[in-house]
Amino acid sequence: MSQLLPVLVLSGFVVVFGAAIIVVASLLGTKAAKSKTKLETYECGLESDMSGSTKVPIKFYLTAILFILFDIEIIFMYPWALSFNDFIRQGYGLYIMGAMGVFLLIFILGLLWEVKSKALEWE
Repeated sequence: MSQLLPVLVLSGFVVVFGAAIIVVASLLGTKAAKSKTKLETYECGLESDMSGSTKVPIKFYLTAILFILFDIEIIFMYPWALSFNDFIRQGYGLYIMGAMGVFLLIFILGLLWEVKSKALEWE
């Protein structure tokens, strides 16, 4: 329990501080008038013919999500590579190598699925 106490205190501080900032901003901030003109989109002083929402192809979202996913996986490999020598010295080298092998296998299978399903092809 003593090891968990700093995490709980920090979590409580973050929640209270975040709530305080939101409350202070809502009390001190300016209030925007809710008029029809205020809610319309603005484009260089010209009236808009289109609605506020635009249709973005799903390929853009898919590419962004896949980039973030694979980027995060690569980020997890960096600290592993830096601390691998310490694990070898402690006698856990083979176990940690096996765990990273499973991680890489899942990573490579995901990459192969992405290529096979043509997720990054634009045409």
